[in-house]
Amino acid sequence: MKPIPDFADEAEERAFWETNDSTDYLDWGKARPARLPNLKPTTKTISLRLPIALLERIRIEANRRDVPYQSLIKDWLTEDLNRLGR
Repeated sequence: MKPIPDFADEAEERAFWETNDSTDYLDWGKARPARLPNLKPTTKTISLRLPIALLERIRIEANRRDVPYQSLIKDWLTEDLNRLGR
């Protein structure tokens, strides 16, 4: 197996793995499943235009549930997509 080089930053590492075969550096036969319970998904900020009345209704519902309104929107979107099976 070849030794994995040291990388100066994430961009350098990403470029390396995009152009090199990991099987030259890792024995995947010895790989084991890993759990990362505290890993948070990467998020991206978006701009979403909502009618004021709709946003106020969402904020009221979020307040009743004692959660941030943006979290409630994310939960609703996730639940709806899960229900659709996507």
